[in-house]
Amino acid sequence: MGVEIRPALDAEMEEYRRVAQTALMIAPELLPPEAMKAVRPDMTLCAFADGKIATAYAWWPLKMVLNGGMVAVAGITFVGTLPVFRRQGHLRRIIQKHFQVMHEQGRQPLAVLYASQAAIYQRYGYAVVSTRNSYKIEPLHLRFATSMISHESLGNLRELGEEEIPKMEELYQAFIQQRTGYLQRGKAWWLSGPFKPPARNEVLCKIVYEEKGQPLGYVIYTIAARNVPRGQPWQQVTIRDLAWLTPSAYQTIWEHFACMDLAMQIQTLFSPPDDPLPHLLLEPRRLNTESSDGLLARIVDVQKVIALRPFQEEGELVFDLKDDLCLWNSGRWQLRSADGQGCLQSTNRAIEATIPIDTLAMLLFGQISPTQATRMGRMAVADQRVLPKWDRIMATAYRPFCPDFF
Repeated sequence: MGVEIRPALDAEMEEYRRVAQTALMIAPELLPPEAMKAVRPDMTLCAFADGKIATAYAWWPLKMVLNGGMVAVAGITFVGTLPVFRRQGHLRRIIQKHFQVMHEQGRQPLAVLYASQAAIYQRYGYAVVSTRNSYKIEPLHLRFATSMISHESLGNLRELGEEEIPKMEELYQAFIQQRTGYLQRGKAWWLSGPFKPPARNEVLCKIVYEEKGQPLGYVIYTIAARNVPRGQPWQQVTIRDLAWLTPSAYQTIWEHFACMDLAMQIQTLFSPPDDPLPHLLLEPRRLNTESSDGLLARIVDVQKVIALRPFQEEGELVFDLKDDLCLWNSGRWQLRSADGQGCLQSTNRAIEATIPIDTLAMLLFGQISPTQATRMGRMAVADQRVLPKWDRIMATAYRPFCPDFF
């Protein structure tokens, strides 16, 4: 059987979509059909077995915040192999070729994705670089413990009109400025994500928090009717997007949900791992928090990633990097951070640590610290005394998180 790895042609895109949909059986609410139709032929790389598509693979050209720096990434999507072609190495061939092309073009030093099964991609050097939490809480349990926020100085909440949507976009940009994992959203992304039209039995609400006319936070949510026993609260509130610039904005937005007496439940689909709410409530266990792996990332060009990722602390790190797939990443490197920027150069100096490529992705995103990585056996150091320095240089301002699905 002859296997060819190449992009799909215009005339083959309908078959590409059929293969991806058949292999994945994606729920329309997760990725609507119009999203799949937006994939262009030049964004695909497929395995053809005897001239027929066996494995579908595509990517979105995205930009992601990495500790405050903006990095162009390939957002891998719609990947799937028809059942009769599985276990034949098609995906490995595609990934190897895609990484080679990414390296040669030099535009996207990172690949990111959400995995149906993380094990599929960790064999190719991907690592889980973020954690996503979800909440389900009854409004009556949204009661706050002691707070330093003065309610006398708080602002007000109001609904946003359609003509005021740019205010949310500006707030989002300010909110993600120093964070890690958030995507730069274009108009199409807003319309297909947070502003996606509600279902037939839902209403979409857009609320902004202001102090003296200045927007400092927003929340986008839906309210849906549910069938419940007579006399019980029947509304299901689902938070789609939430951003805040001050503690008062965050707390006031959540107090807004505490007043929803007709709601049976307030739920967030995804919340960041360093979200304040569990540390603010009188009964945090009432959040019924569930945790799962989130974003996976793969460093394709380590020198370019380091140059684009800001560093708060100055210093030098010397390490031996292991990468069996992208061999250009392997070697002995010296990372020097100064004036907020990082620079990676080949060196002959004595190494402080030995790191696999997937662990380095976790360190750069701030998913784990070098000390944690060493304790769990994900990296090895020659002398434990270097770890405080490594922790300081690799630290991120916030825990990594991506609220958007792609």
